[in-house]
Amino acid sequence: MTSLSQFLAETASTFQAAGIESFQADAENLIAFSLGISRGELQAKAFLDEAFEPSTLLREQIARRSSREPLQHLTGVAYFRNLSLEVGPGVFIPRPETESVVAISLEYLASLEKPKVLDIGTGSGAIAISIATEAQLEVDAIELSKDAAEFTQRNVAANAASVNLMIGDFRDLKLEFGSYDLVVSNPPYIPLSAIPLDPEVRDFDPDLALYGGEDGLDLIREIIEHAQLLLRPGGMLVLEHADGQSDMVCELLLAHWQTVRAHPDSTGRLRAVSAVR
Repeated sequence: MTSLSQFLAETASTFQAAGIESFQADAENLIAFSLGISRGELQAKAFLDEAFEPSTLLREQIARRSSREPLQHLTGVAYFRNLSLEVGPGVFIPRPETESVVAISLEYLASLEKPKVLDIGTGSGAIAISIATEAQLEVDAIELSKDAAEFTQRNVAANAASVNLMIGDFRDLKLEFGSYDLVVSNPPYIPLSAIPLDPEVRDFDPDLALYGGEDGLDLIREIIEHAQLLLRPGGMLVLEHADGQSDMVCELLLAHWQTVRAHPDSTGRLRAVSAVR
């Protein structure tokens, strides 16, 4: 029988050999999840170097993670700002860079009295639920995928968030023009030819949430056009985009929008743009 510290080191080494950048964190998180304890508690137990016999399920999950199945699909949870969100096959896993989109939105909303907010392509509900719970607002959210919308509904209920979910295409739904103070979106923006290298993204995130046409900007163009109708004068649009797309997205906005700004994420990369109607 091996010790917990030895098994943890072996798992991390296995993940590193599989090309997983966050090999140590993933090993700790997966083993902690299997034991029903926090990552910090696992580290404390590993320090004591107690004997450890992994379950058959844990060994299976390690093999699945080594084949590059996302950790979040194994645990069923993605962490986003203050939220623990249920995720799995059929829904896009929220990323840290999207947290800055929420921060931009909250800063703008702070000065408004009972603002109306619309999140287009809500996926797991990360943006909509964060805004609703942190700003204590009612938020409208749209999701095209019925599979993703099932996760949205469960996450809204689990977080007791005031989110009104609409299932369908934002271009077809009957929305009140000129009624929103904020339209926010993390749309699909990967060009069709730029297939992601990471298997976790390429093989497991839904294509519907990834690809945005030949240059990646098809949905961004349509959201910009539609947001002009949905926003009241002075309302704000906040869009996430890919690294390297900032200048192109700003160019799309400069002709008809005011106060166009590019925003960095926590790593300093320009990953979002805001503009005023």
